[in-house]
Amino acid sequence: MRSVTTVIKEQINSFYLARRLSVYELKSANRNHYLGVLWEIINPMIQISIYWFVFGFGIFHSNGRPNVQLHGESIPYFPWMLSGIVVWFFVNQSITQGSKSIYSRIKMISKMSFPMSVIPTYVIFAKLYQHLMLLGVVLVIFQFLGYPINIHYLQLPYFIIATVVFLITLSLVTSTLTTIVRDFQMLITSTVRILIYLSPILWPPYNIQPAIIQTIMKFNPIYYLIEGYRSSILGLSWYPVEHWKYTLYFWVLIIVLLIIGSILHVKFRDRFVDFL
Repeated sequence: MRSVTTVIKEQINSFYLARRLSVYELKSANRNHYLGVLWEIINPMIQISIYWFVFGFGIFHSNGRPNVQLHGESIPYFPWMLSGIVVWFFVNQSITQGSKSIYSRIKMISKMSFPMSVIPTYVIFAKLYQHLMLLGVVLVIFQFLGYPINIHYLQLPYFIIATVVFLITLSLVTSTLTTIVRDFQMLITSTVRILIYLSPILWPPYNIQPAIIQTIMKFNPIYYLIEGYRSSILGLSWYPVEHWKYTLYFWVLIIVLLIIGSILHVKFRDRFVDFL
């Protein structure tokens, strides 16, 4: 538990520095583009259009199933997909970038008095700013789709925080492992590509048979976050309360990831340079 305490203290004490570095990270990633940070909105929107055309218009509409049945309501495919995929772009980029955040910056950071456990944090914070911009645009779109602002929006800050905490604890594990074994980065990249099809983003798994398959899919914490965003934006339910067992599972998993990540990180970080 000493490792956990050390990492948490470093996160708290370096919070302001992490914020500053995350802003620099965001600016440097788009400094050579004429449209700058607008590409963080344009790129997802292009992908959303393609996914809607292939899955919504091409597959589901052609099979006579243009709507998704959820919580007793019939929801058109596009709003259903859009309300879930908005968090996927954040999760996708944060997992892949967070996992390689340490070894790609170790030479620079090793020359500074800077806690290495904060490196994945500021990388994820940079992705959070992009997510908030995209989320703002998506919420405006929903006002024109017949899903106005509702009281369930009060859940959104909780799910945003839950997503950030999940990504930081996960990246603490993956960034350490990829620094030690570089092949692990390839495994993460391949896994993330698969996860979009194993999560309720592009197709609804609610009536899949046998039912055990959906239960297995729910072991994926991203499933919880996506459905939480969806319930908030579409005004369907108070998801953390109505699914309190799933909420408990999610936070227990966060604690486990934090413990494992802290132990691994503190144990190996003094030798990170040796693995380059």
